[in-house]
Amino acid sequence: MTQTIYTYDGGEIDLSLVTRLYPAALISAGGESASVSLEWADMKKEQITLEAYVLVFDFDPVGEAPVNRVEIRYETKEELFGAMSEIASIVQS
Repeated sequence: MTQTIYTYDGGEIDLSLVTRLYPAALISAGGESASVSLEWADMKKEQITLEAYVLVFDFDPVGEAPVNRVEIRYETKEELFGAMSEIASIVQS
């Protein structure tokens, strides 16, 4: 069986347990943080305060409210895309 462990600064994630995986932009909105799509953040970049880019790993069954989740933060979109590429190579191997 192929190893599906993704190692990052904060620990390890077993990718075989992930039910949803998606990138997002973390923005400041009215004193709160909110996750939005990368496309929306790009469209509104002049009007928002970008805190970070995040890669969201959900572990709950699809259709249920995501409670068990890990979010990994990245400073730049390039770092986010690099992590996504690394994860893709792990899953495809």
